Amino acid sequence: MLDSLLFPLRALGRYAVLIGRAFASISEIRTYWKNLFIQMVRIGIDSIPIVALAAAFSGAVLTVQTSYQLESPFIPKTIIGSIVAPSIMLELGAVIAGFILAGRVGARIAAELGTMRVSEQIDALEVMGLNSIGFLILPRVLAGIVMFPVLYVVTCVVGIGTGIGVGHVGGFLSAGEFLEGARQFFKLPDPFIGLLKSVVFGFLITSIACYRGYYTDGGAVGVGESTTQATVLSCVFILVADLLIAVLVL
Repeated sequence: MLDSLLFPLRALGRYAVLIGRAFASISEIRTYWKNLFIQMVRIGIDSIPIVALAAAFSGAVLTVQTSYQLESPFIPKTIIGSIVAPSIMLELGAVIAGFILAGRVGARIAAELGTMRVSEQIDALEVMGLNSIGFLILPRVLAGIVMFPVLYVVTCVVGIGTGIGVGHVGGFLSAGEFLEGARQFFKLPDPFIGLLKSVVFGFLITSIACYRGYYTDGGAVGVGESTTQATVLSCVFILVADLLIAVLVL
C-alpha cells in the first residue's frame, strides 16, 4: 500500500533527475548538433502536414458552428471572426497541436528509446564513452521546445485561414467581415500566450516520452507499455498545464 502511494513521487523524482542531467550536458551540444537537427526535422517539419490538416478542419468547424449558434439579425456577422480567431490563438492552436504530437511525436520517441533500451543499444553507447542522456534525450527535448512554437504558428495560420475561406464560400460572412471582427477584439498578448503554451507542451511531450522510453524494461511488451503511457501522460499533463497557464496568465 505504501509503495503504491510513494510510486508517483519516486517516478517524479527520477524524471526530474533525468531531465536535470540532460540539461546539465547542454555544454556538450556541439557534439550532438547533428542529432539535434535530425530531431528538429522529425518532430517539426515532418509533423506539419498532419498538424495543418487538423487545424484546417478545426478552423472550418469552429466557424460553421459559431455561425450557426449566433445566427440572429441582432448580432453582427463580424462577431464570428472575433470568436474564431482568439479561440484558435489562445486555446485550440496549441492544444490541438499538442494532442496530435503527443500521439505522433511522443509515441515515436518512447518507442525508439524503449527499443534501444531493451536491445541494449543504450548500454552500448555508455560502453563507447558517450553520454547517452545527452546524446539521446537532450536533442529531442530541445527540438520539441524549438519546433512546437513553429507548429503552433502553422496551426493558427491554417486554422484562421480555413475559417475565413469556409465563412466566405459558405456565405456565412465575407472575408472582410471576418477580419474586421478579428481585428476588433484582437489582444496583443493572445499569440504570445499561445506561444508560451506551445513551448511548455513541447517540453512536456518530449521529456515525458524520453523518460518513459529511457527507463523501459520487459522486452517488447515493455516497449508497448512505455509508448502507451507516454502518450496518455502527455495528454493529461497538457490539460493540467493548459489550465495552470490560463489561471496564472489570463
